[in-house]
Amino acid sequence: MTSLFNLEGKTVFITGGAGLLGEKHAEAIIEHGGQAILADIDYQTAKEKADKLNKMYEREGAIPCYVDITKKESIEHAVNLFDTIEVLINNATIDPKVEKGLQTINRFENIDIHMWRSFMSVSLEGAFLCTQVISEKMIRNNTRGVILNIASDLGVIAPDQRLYRDESLPESEQPVKPVTYSVAKWGLIGLTKYLSTYFAEKNIRVNSLSPGGVYNDQLSEDFVERLSGLIPMHRMADINDYKGAIVFMCSDASAYMTGHNLIIDGGRSVW
Repeated sequence: MTSLFNLEGKTVFITGGAGLLGEKHAEAIIEHGGQAILADIDYQTAKEKADKLNKMYEREGAIPCYVDITKKESIEHAVNLFDTIEVLINNATIDPKVEKGLQTINRFENIDIHMWRSFMSVSLEGAFLCTQVISEKMIRNNTRGVILNIASDLGVIAPDQRLYRDESLPESEQPVKPVTYSVAKWGLIGLTKYLSTYFAEKNIRVNSLSPGGVYNDQLSEDFVERLSGLIPMHRMADINDYKGAIVFMCSDASAYMTGHNLIIDGGRSVW
């Protein structure tokens, strides 16, 4: 059974590789024998994280790579640096912060088209472009490929805006999770289902993973307590809680799974 989770010989292209979860996805890949490409517009941070991972695992399992996923030519240049890519993890996103100073601009009635397009260009169009370029490479090389889109529990349920409510503010200034985040994540799940049938005969599997909120020290205790109260397991996700799912979905352990959205949210979306 353990051989099913083996990623040896697999090159995995992780967009947003310099981010919070991108690094953890890379850890999961390297720990199971694969090579992780930390692809990010922030090359310096990607390099620092790659260096740290290579030192940690005592092998060159992580490679930093500059890419601007809003530009197809940048993706093509990055992808052409590698002979083969067996797995694409569309992880890059803009995760808008719900904090003081952003209450007004994030509200639906105030989001302008430039903000909308900027968010979609990274969080949804970037996944479209990366998939377009890398799937072509997979097909050309006759690769048994995997495409994994990182969506969100907020691509399955609507944000509970009560989590962010500040009773000291008038209704017009209440902080909210912006509509752009939900729409992009719903779009990723739709893209997953479409491409799973489109590429089925090309031997490319396409799935999505919908994580719940990940705890980190920057979150206020009040917010953590509010959110935990909405989760049957009474806690936010630990930073390492998704590594097992990444290995499962990128490896032959999920060889007969395509078009599926795996929700790992501590049960929040069940209530």
